Amino acid sequence: MLDDNLKSQLKAYLARLAEPIELVASLDGDRLSQEMRSLLEDVVAQTDKITLRLDGGDARVPSFEIHRKDISQGVRFAGLPMGHEFTSLVLALLQASGYPPKVPSEIIEQIKSLDGEFHFTTYFSQSCQNCPDVVQALNLLAILNPKITHVAVDGGAFPAEVEAQKIMAVPTVLLNGNIFGQGRMDVEQILAKIDTGSIAREAEKLSAKDVFDVLVIGGGPAGAAAAIYAARKGIRTGVVAERFGGQVLDTMAIENFISVRHTEGPQFAAALEQHTRDYDVDIMKAQIATAIIPAAKGDGAYEVRLAGGGALRAQTIVLAPGARWRTMNVPGEAEYRNKGVAYCPHCDGPLFKGKRVVVVGGGNSGVEAAIDLAGLVSHVTLIEFDRQLRADAVLQAKLKSLPNATIITSANITEVHGNGEKLVAVSYEDRKSHEMHRLAVEGVFVQIGLVPNTEWLKGTVDLTPRGEIEVTAKGETSLPGVFAAGDATTTPYKQIIIATGDGAKAALSAFDYLIRLAPADVKAA
Repeated sequence: MLDDNLKSQLKAYLARLAEPIELVASLDGDRLSQEMRSLLEDVVAQTDKITLRLDGGDARVPSFEIHRKDISQGVRFAGLPMGHEFTSLVLALLQASGYPPKVPSEIIEQIKSLDGEFHFTTYFSQSCQNCPDVVQALNLLAILNPKITHVAVDGGAFPAEVEAQKIMAVPTVLLNGNIFGQGRMDVEQILAKIDTGSIAREAEKLSAKDVFDVLVIGGGPAGAAAAIYAARKGIRTGVVAERFGGQVLDTMAIENFISVRHTEGPQFAAALEQHTRDYDVDIMKAQIATAIIPAAKGDGAYEVRLAGGGALRAQTIVLAPGARWRTMNVPGEAEYRNKGVAYCPHCDGPLFKGKRVVVVGGGNSGVEAAIDLAGLVSHVTLIEFDRQLRADAVLQAKLKSLPNATIITSANITEVHGNGEKLVAVSYEDRKSHEMHRLAVEGVFVQIGLVPNTEWLKGTVDLTPRGEIEVTAKGETSLPGVFAAGDATTTPYKQIIIATGDGAKAALSAFDYLIRLAPADVKAA
């Protein structure tokens, strides 16, 4: 099942196992069960600290449970944890053995103190780069708390179950049989949802923090670079972010970050966070900034209010809120999001195998999505608003060569239709003839660019009509002491390498601003 290179890497990781563990498999005679057995035998062959039993009685076949000898830890994989989920398997093996997880000690204590019965099920696809964060976070909860269980289900291995549960997007998480969440979530976000008292406790804790010299809002490439450059100056630096990595987490291949020949978004985001943690930076995740308030205490510090009720204060601020997927803003889109309307073809594409889908957008992202989906679905129709596609010529040629792909230009999606449970069709207008058409499909993948996360800044700093933060060459905004960087700004060319450069520039500008403050202002802070 595993090639020699992967076996060698696996053996090195499994050398870290703290205590013996056991794998208990539930198999039958079909092909997928035989592949799972082969995978598990390959795992067991790499260490004498793992044993394999084949007498499991789980209803999902094939599946296997991971636990320490005589201690059930509630972690199960149904289907093959390959692709992006192979890392989740390795981490689950290590952590189930007692190997310490790389999370803050306060998070570990919070997990252990959770009271109540929590039975999680996550539906994933092997091609989903967003799924491992969710799977790994919930596995950790199950390993650390005996009242929590987690089953990670490969949707491609259990299509009947996926259909019955009406799963049309991954990752989808159920808690005690009910929808808990969809999309990427890290452990902090999950805990905030199930630990009802944590929000108030965290708000109080955040509000008690001392004034930051530089507070970075956003944890993407721009925010990480700003934090690192600020911390290297020896000044008090903090980062507040809903999730670390930002839009990069939703990126597949990264091949244009100079000196890194190839990586993937989640790996790049993890490296960003680890590099930031190498410095004395206070990282506050699962937090959303909602407002910037001018100083009220006479110390020259801004107040940054957070969605959870807490507030932070800082002498200077670097705004790096990034961007999110642009929506079509048509009737039915919001109602059928994750019920046929999707934004990540790599994640959700496998759920539409053999079905008819539409891709909206004729740029590189849209054409690449259509090409990828054509290998899975029965037919893909690409709809572009402009009279011609805007993607690179080589991508256009590839798409046009596919027998199950149709291209429609000069067309405007006007509505998404559903039957109350899932999407069944889209309507579009021919912009030349103004005729209306209805196309029966089961999925729509929206690939029409990004919109900056700046609504909360209206009236605080100058924004363009498109919502971008207006910045100078030094990253200065219209508010003294407040700087900005990355995809949310007017800087042209939204690229990772440009965002990191902007972040460094904004931090250096913030430091320059600080050292030029009047001594009395610095003393007061």
